[in-house]
Amino acid sequence: MDGLVMSSEAVESKSRSTRQAAAIESAMSGTEAFRSAQDVYSELRSRGESVGLTTVYRRLQAMAEAGSLDILQQPGGEVLYRLCSSDRHHHHLVCRVCGRTVEVEGPGVETWARKVADQHGFANLEHTLELFGTCLDCAADAAPPVRDGS
Repeated sequence: MDGLVMSSEAVESKSRSTRQAAAIESAMSGTEAFRSAQDVYSELRSRGESVGLTTVYRRLQAMAEAGSLDILQQPGGEVLYRLCSSDRHHHHLVCRVCGRTVEVEGPGVETWARKVADQHGFANLEHTLELFGTCLDCAADAAPPVRDGS
């Protein structure tokens, strides 16, 4: 026989892998928020899914490399993931209080990055940019009450 025959263990492993990938993708599609691998893992476990934390990390990274997830690196180093809502290159404006995130394009940033790379003889340029601030809602919540002068 010239063809390959998969053992029953290999078939089960592939089925489990596909099932786990589908569960992870489902968890990511359930929200527009950025989430850590630990958050996704906890949700899957609470749903009764049999999936390991390492599998969650690997699948999220693979999805990010394929361009289906955005990655946001927190100032402390933690990586967060979110389904990408744009197929174009973009950056993120992130509220450091509530986590609200807006996808923004930055043609000026792109021009600057290409210029800097050219000046220094670099090719195959890649970059990410996250801008952190406070959204208007959170800024208003944090503002001291206005006194009416009486």
